Amino acid sequence: MKRVRIDERSQWRARAAESGFRFHTIDGLPYWDETAYYAFTLRQIEQDIEDPSAELHAMAMDLVDEVVRSEQLMDQLAIPAAFRDWIADSWRRREPHLYGRLDFAYDGTGPAKLYELNYDTPTSLFEASFFQWQWLEDQRNQNRLPPHADQFNAIHEALVERFGQLSAQLPPPLYFSAVGASEEDQGTVAYLRDCAAQAGLRGEAIAIEDIGLSEDGRFTALDDTVIGSLFKLYPLEDLMTESFGQALPGSGVQLLEPAWKAILSNKGVLPLLWQRHHGHPNLLAAAFDDGSALPAGWVRKPLFSREGANVAMHLADGSWQESEGPYTGPAIRQAAHPLTAFDGGYPLVGSWVVGDHACGMGIREDNSRITRDSARFVPHAIIDEVPTRIYV
Repeated sequence: MKRVRIDERSQWRARAAESGFRFHTIDGLPYWDETAYYAFTLRQIEQDIEDPSAELHAMAMDLVDEVVRSEQLMDQLAIPAAFRDWIADSWRRREPHLYGRLDFAYDGTGPAKLYELNYDTPTSLFEASFFQWQWLEDQRNQNRLPPHADQFNAIHEALVERFGQLSAQLPPPLYFSAVGASEEDQGTVAYLRDCAAQAGLRGEAIAIEDIGLSEDGRFTALDDTVIGSLFKLYPLEDLMTESFGQALPGSGVQLLEPAWKAILSNKGVLPLLWQRHHGHPNLLAAAFDDGSALPAGWVRKPLFSREGANVAMHLADGSWQESEGPYTGPAIRQAAHPLTAFDGGYPLVGSWVVGDHACGMGIREDNSRITRDSARFVPHAIIDEVPTRIYV
């Protein structure tokens, strides 16, 4: 694994505009960064990222089946009591899921280490699936990358295939929603609607704040149409604390991601996985935080924190690093395994699972060891002398 400098495509901003990639620059700072790329060997991708992703995903799915049967585990995950039966029922009905992202610390040596699961509202999807593949093709065509350069990236094809499978499982009509003012979230939702359309599954767009509630407790669109299925790029744990969300269990709406993903989007799954798979090479030691002082060599994360907020790191050398944010409440401790610096940046590998299939990855790079919402997306390529497998 190497970080390699490369010339930007002269026309990449025009390419972004053509494809609807409007959030490549956020608050005047680059989010999409193609001044460099991360180079991997095929062995690194297959053995260190793809295979562990599939194994960890299966372990996580097994854990859901255990959690929904246990009030004690629901308590440990701080899942509100009023929603527990609803969540358990969604799992027992095997309500279908679409996608998720596993975040790894990896520097090309040793096993990748799982930082967390993003299984409810994972973002950075369009740029991982579509735009970095377009970058690869353009750079090969301009002879800046060898013609056999490849990418761990079958995300788009997997999404289209998965939507085809979901078409018979989602009660109509289907709506796609996100916060109306979030350009990034709206871009992700527009991309997913397009993937669904390519699979023959039609879905309407609606801002999540425009969803109504009928007198009999059904979710409705602006024209009072009752929503049958709802893709919502909005944290389920936040919905459950809002007055609107109190109607979820009796609304009859089928969510995508389903209600049972509230378990896997919770950082409490990390100590639960460690307890059940102690010593697994891709897991970091983890425990539920008891509120005492954080010892050296550990990281504290709130159960419901997102985008690197409210993370406290006490490293083995005695140094501290903390990030601000709005998250409080119960937390976990995870053994510190700091990201490795590459040319001043700290890359975090996001490995995508669509349905139950590990199918691609994206890299976000921050200036610090805590990957925040301001991290840049940097493309990757598989560079081997002799190609043996092609992801298309």
